[in-house]
Amino acid sequence: MAFKRFYRLLPAAVFTLLLGVIAAAAEPYRIVGFGDSLMAGYQLDAGQSFPEKLEAALKARGHDVTVANAGVSGDTTSAGLSRLDWSVPDDTDLVILELGANDMLRGIAPELTEKNLTAMIERLKERGIPVILAGMMAAPNLGADYGDRFNRIYPELAEKYELPFYPFFLDGVAAEKSLLLEDGMHPNPQGVDRMVEGFLPVIEKVLTARTPD
Repeated sequence: MAFKRFYRLLPAAVFTLLLGVIAAAAEPYRIVGFGDSLMAGYQLDAGQSFPEKLEAALKARGHDVTVANAGVSGDTTSAGLSRLDWSVPDDTDLVILELGANDMLRGIAPELTEKNLTAMIERLKERGIPVILAGMMAAPNLGADYGDRFNRIYPELAEKYELPFYPFFLDGVAAEKSLLLEDGMHPNPQGVDRMVEGFLPVIEKVLTARTPD
């Protein structure tokens, strides 16, 4: 009698298991944009930030993703490191790491910026969360020595940790008045569109190359 009851329950148990597998497979790929005001969408309306526009662009190209906005205006790499663990949930599939612009604007020693970025990359690596590194470049008025020390940080880290790399987050936007807010530093909605356009090939390469769970 016990065996008959077991076999009657077996199909239901298998069906429940299959539903769980299907539900897990249907979950979107979870991306976190972790950065400063350039990621947060400084002075932009809802729907105009980089994470929101990137998510829309990826969905339009057939990718089942969510892109969470973990950008905080004014953050330095030190501030980012201090909030990394609670800003990036454990179920995150990919982090876009974009920090360092405020370090540069404040003249923080590039060695400290590199140390903080290294710590964040290694901490995410320990958690099994892949990283795309979004680079920054020093403003020319900071001098050649500072520029050389700062600008080498991102390509060297990308090479060391074999990270997908977008060399300059503001590529095509910096110094283009028509793509910037009145402060001449932050992208306007059209500037964000340009940033997303430039970034898409890098992240799509990651999405198409990943091995399904």
